Amino acid sequence: QVRERLKQQVIEMKEKFPGFRPGLAILQVGNRDDSNLYINMKLKAAAEIGISANHIKLPNTATEADVLKCIASLNGDPAVHGFIVQLPLDSDKPINTEKITNAVAPEKDVDGLSSINAGKLSRGDLGDCFIPCTPKGCMELIKQTGVQVAGKRAVVVGRSKIVGAPMHDLLLWNHATVTTCHSKTSTLAEEVGKADILVVAAGKAEMVKGEWIKPGAIVIDCGINHVPDSTKASGKRVVGDVAYNTAKEKASYITPVPGGVGPMTVAMLMQSTVESAQRFLEKFQPGKWNIQYNQLTLKMPVPSDIEISQSCIPKPIDQVAREVGLLPDEVELYGQTKAKVHLSVLKRLKNQPDGKYVVVTGITPTPLGEGKSTTTVGLVQALGAHLHQNVFACVRQPSQGPTFGIKGGAAGGGYCQVIPMEEFNLHLTGDIHAITAANNLVAAAVDARIFHELTQTDQALYSRLVPSVNGVRKFSDIQIRRLQKLGINKTDPTALTKEEINLFVRLDIDPGTITWQRVLDTNDRFLRKITIGQSPTEKGFSRTAQFDITVSSEIMAVLALSDGLEDMKKRLGRMVVASSKRGEPVTADDLGVTGALAVLMKDAVKPNLMQTLEGTPVFVHAGPFANIAHGNSSVLADKIALKLVGKEGFVVTEAGFGADIGMEKFFNIKCRYSGLRPHVVVLVATVRALKMHGGGPAVTAGVPLPKEYMEENLQLLAKGCSNLNKQIQNARLFGVPVVVAVNAFKTDTKAELALVVQLAKEAGAFAAVECTHWAEGGKGAIALAQAVQRASQAPSNFRFLYNVELPVIDKIRLIAQQIYGASDIELLPEAQEKVALYTKQGFGNLPICMAKTHLSLSHDPEQKGAPTGFILPIRDIRASVGAGFLYPLVGTMSTMPGLPTRPCFYDIDLDTVSGEVSGLF
Repeated sequence: QVRERLKQQVIEMKEKFPGFRPGLAILQVGNRDDSNLYINMKLKAAAEIGISANHIKLPNTATEADVLKCIASLNGDPAVHGFIVQLPLDSDKPINTEKITNAVAPEKDVDGLSSINAGKLSRGDLGDCFIPCTPKGCMELIKQTGVQVAGKRAVVVGRSKIVGAPMHDLLLWNHATVTTCHSKTSTLAEEVGKADILVVAAGKAEMVKGEWIKPGAIVIDCGINHVPDSTKASGKRVVGDVAYNTAKEKASYITPVPGGVGPMTVAMLMQSTVESAQRFLEKFQPGKWNIQYNQLTLKMPVPSDIEISQSCIPKPIDQVAREVGLLPDEVELYGQTKAKVHLSVLKRLKNQPDGKYVVVTGITPTPLGEGKSTTTVGLVQALGAHLHQNVFACVRQPSQGPTFGIKGGAAGGGYCQVIPMEEFNLHLTGDIHAITAANNLVAAAVDARIFHELTQTDQALYSRLVPSVNGVRKFSDIQIRRLQKLGINKTDPTALTKEEINLFVRLDIDPGTITWQRVLDTNDRFLRKITIGQSPTEKGFSRTAQFDITVSSEIMAVLALSDGLEDMKKRLGRMVVASSKRGEPVTADDLGVTGALAVLMKDAVKPNLMQTLEGTPVFVHAGPFANIAHGNSSVLADKIALKLVGKEGFVVTEAGFGADIGMEKFFNIKCRYSGLRPHVVVLVATVRALKMHGGGPAVTAGVPLPKEYMEENLQLLAKGCSNLNKQIQNARLFGVPVVVAVNAFKTDTKAELALVVQLAKEAGAFAAVECTHWAEGGKGAIALAQAVQRASQAPSNFRFLYNVELPVIDKIRLIAQQIYGASDIELLPEAQEKVALYTKQGFGNLPICMAKTHLSLSHDPEQKGAPTGFILPIRDIRASVGAGFLYPLVGTMSTMPGLPTRPCFYDIDLDTVSGEVSGLF
């Protein structure tokens, strides 16, 4: 009956959670015959019920440390819900059994042998512990008789930790009056004679005589003993602790030996495993969060960002991880406030439906920015802490260059921040440093290869590339791939012809085509153009090169667009660093560096978990430039978050710069590669920026705003809403509902804010709402959150702007005309040459990533509003083949920012006593 019931429960679990199976692990040390027999019975029962059972067998030479290591691994395995250590431990080495049983995680201890479970049982916490399987089976048998336990006199013979002691506790908490007898009990027969319920687990053959038993008693015999029997082939037979033949004449119910308690013990092990799996599903069910939010203490005037950040005590990050349904082995802690999340969570949750996907973008901004990051954080705080929805923010990691240069930080602002902001803005978990190391390894490999090819013969190169080790020469895996690319299907290094050796060893890189630069995560204008190879050791082989800022590295874009470690490794290998003198692309794989890059990036591929001021979870992962790259956080962070929030939850991510740049790339590049489809666009607008687009004076960082921005001017504002109108149209081109978030500043009047809301709705926005989240936290974005909720239920007909199969020029023209408002494009000679080259090299079908100023819809940052009729000049086109796009260069731009006259680092300081950072903003 128990097995059939459990079988049905497992079927129901699988139907409700596709791909899920309760998991049981049985750890055995040694090879005892009796243990093997018992384990086989358990494995057979598990298979019959539908439990996934795993038998781990350690040799009898295993040490205590070996066993504990194995237990730690099973404790952390989310596929194991029940876990038993088969006793006795058959090892040649001394092993403390108590230490071993207590090492099993209490929530997986389905044998109920740990001190924690035993303690809970002795206290009567029966619903919050696992009960040892034999007493549990005995209790089930007693209940099957239909006799009420409450008020009955029960006697337990034996006091072992496995049966006797827990049986006493179980009967007691089922309201029986219980006496425990043992080897020192002088009046055993008298005590047995008083029992309405008798449980015997003494380990002595037929110790309890039939005449001792009270007429009508229930007798449970847990003993298994062997006694001589010449009639049996083995010369012995199995008997219990009770003299069965005489006892059955007096008992109303009695269990036989064998065949009584034994099968029930196995059945109870299966039941405990299923119960553990059910508890696991209740605790870690996606979409079922039990989250603690932080209460903000709002102050007026609003303090500095870092004052606010440091006034809030963040939750321990492992608590945040538990709250959102992450398992302990899926989280890698980096201190108390940040952690990396393993990609294995995607496999665990692969059958779970995704939540709602929201992208935050903006109108064409002023140089000061219009608060997209602040709005992103405010929206998730409103959805989570105030509307109690499961919600994740997914944001980019900021570069240290702008943090110490002109920007000062990128964690949001006011009462809408990712915290701690100093951790967020400085180093985080080292991902950007890993990209710096990986990028510069490629750069070093390029120049070293050119140098070695110029200074060595084919045979010398071959001898060094494929050295003889102990008299044996062997190609590495990456060299086999290069041979296959060359059409050489040989694996024996001695079999190559001279011509094949020449092809293999010479990449023949054309130095004039090198596109791969060195990087540094610091604003340093004097590295924009340098000469390398000046040392005499380089034998005169020098060339002009440059440093870019790390976040502009193609490796950053690869990280952001990869959907797993394997995909990232392939993308890294596909990165094109130059062309050969024959016009063929030279890749990182050709350089032999792919595996090394993957090793450097293996931790960076894991998203970073942090939190907002109000305690909602945030993934901070990847930070590609929004001009020469696509300006969005990672695909992996979005995918994991969408699984964790569950079907009714929300994931809010941010696209860099205005909607014409970051949003367009989010749709046409990120969503194309991820396969994800957004539900809502949130378009951030400010009165300040719209006045600028209406013809207001220039807005400059570090300079006080002109009076036009401090006084009400509805005419100027209405004119500037042409930019808002165009960006709403741009979002609607992709078939996604648009909600306009009007980020209110203290200088804005009610009439100005109302006008923006009115004109946004007239332009086709699903909704437009005023937001005060900078000053009020999530409370100030509740109306925005509610509008997003409504919009997520509206019909969405997502579509890409172009088919990647179109010619390169046609794709560029579509973006220029439909997104920017240009009448046409003009390719300068260098760009025309690149179109021909990349098409010839097979890269013509890649998406387009326009590198254009973010300060105008056009190529001219001085043209505000919504200009039309202009010709968009394409100066050059470059390829990020590993990341997976071509990026046309519109005008000139630097990939290495410089420091201003007064950099932000003037204000940044460290209190050497408290360790607190000050000056970040």
